[in-house]
Amino acid sequence: MKQILGISGSLRKGSYNTSLLRTASELVPDGISIQIFDLSPLPLYNDDLAKNNLPSAVNDFRNSIKRSGGILIASPEYNYSITGVLKNALDWASTDTLENLLTGKPIAIMGASRSVFGTARGQLHLRQVLIAADAKVVQRPEIYIRRAQTVFDEQGNLSNDYAREKTQSLLSALIEMIKPTE
Repeated sequence: MKQILGISGSLRKGSYNTSLLRTASELVPDGISIQIFDLSPLPLYNDDLAKNNLPSAVNDFRNSIKRSGGILIASPEYNYSITGVLKNALDWASTDTLENLLTGKPIAIMGASRSVFGTARGQLHLRQVLIAADAKVVQRPEIYIRRAQTVFDEQGNLSNDYAREKTQSLLSALIEMIKPTE
């Protein structure tokens, strides 16, 4: 079974982006699973910790990356950029002190936001970070779910058929990118 690591850039209990990852896990074909990793236990990146006393949460996160064929990131946009929790996780994943685990790793990104702009600006910054980490980023389709409060119900279910179809297309593109690297 292929495993995709799901990373939400939001720690909020009712996160639209975590719900988007759960929707994606329902849409993957048989034989593929999405493991959603909780970033909340990760400490702030500190090279001293990386060199001397690696926290178990960081070790768990890095092992999840190693086991995955690819990564699916869903993140909101904070102040026109990516969230601090997501940037911190990417720093732990790509540090040269421990080995950059993102080099050549297939990664797809998407996002949901309450704003009318979706997550376009945040995803632009995320793409820059992932390119700097030498990841293989899926270019299309781009998924910027705007006014997320209107397309997710109170239980966090994505009710918009177009957004579900785009999510499925993004998953297909990620899976195609993963195949040659296996």
